[in-house]
Amino acid sequence: MQIIKITSVNISERKGTIKKPVNQIELTHCGVAGDAHAGHWNRQVSLLGTESIVKFETEAKRNVLPGEFAENLTTEGMDLWTAHPLDRFTTGDIELEVTQIGKECHGTSCAIFKEVGNCVMPKEGIFCRVLSPGILKAGMELEYHPKKYRAMVITLSDRASAGEYEDKSGPRVKELLEAYFNSCNLQFAIYNFLIPDDPHQLEEYLHKAKEELFDLVITTGGTGIGPRDFTTDVVKPLLDKEIPGIMELIRMKYGTDKPAALLSRSVAGVMGKSLVFTLPGSVRAVNEYMSEITRSLQHMNYMLHGLDSH
Repeated sequence: MQIIKITSVNISERKGTIKKPVNQIELTHCGVAGDAHAGHWNRQVSLLGTESIVKFETEAKRNVLPGEFAENLTTEGMDLWTAHPLDRFTTGDIELEVTQIGKECHGTSCAIFKEVGNCVMPKEGIFCRVLSPGILKAGMELEYHPKKYRAMVITLSDRASAGEYEDKSGPRVKELLEAYFNSCNLQFAIYNFLIPDDPHQLEEYLHKAKEELFDLVITTGGTGIGPRDFTTDVVKPLLDKEIPGIMELIRMKYGTDKPAALLSRSVAGVMGKSLVFTLPGSVRAVNEYMSEITRSLQHMNYMLHGLDSH
């Protein structure tokens, strides 16, 4: 577990101005009480590490005071910019959730830029929203908790579950998810399940995923029009929202050359806090579908948690 120390807590009454150190700050569900950036939005609390400040001091050949880059919390002990949205910082009952890494720099129109001559906040500062309020003071420590993404992969196949042949589509989904999470430098756990073409078993696993707040559920098999193809029919009633564009794109993209691809009834959607995708049961189809899904997976996940990553 990584620990960071708060070296200063800072407030400003107007946006775009330098913040001044204070004895303590009160975190509310709107952010820092009395601070110009408080409100019902994602950038309620700003943090900047002394690790970033020291680099700037070396380049600028001048000392920087706490709050000069308009950060609410000046910290030490971690390169904050290596965190990811949805990671968390805690101390006691206080809980902050990372919502954004860096921000747009307004250059010479910003009072901070004019006064300091540059700004490290747009590149290496981070922003959080308050999940649990409380009081913060200099000298207090925060525990850093990276988000661990949990994915459930379910293969539906009577023959594979009976041992008549090896399931290859489920393991391929896992392999591609591992590559995706590793490329994003995210922590993850993937759970594979192989079940027969049984709608009741599938529904049980989907309810489990929803109740246990899995981030991602991917099924393979049962998306066609055969008598045992019911995956889509089980999944659709459990979705709170459908995401039709992804599957429509995939069907059109690959159906142009392979008309059989247009027979897939695959769906994508949101079930509670889980993103759900139903894929055909072939390895080739898994490769095709996953290449499109992973392109927007991060953005979908942020949207699902109320983050605007535009």
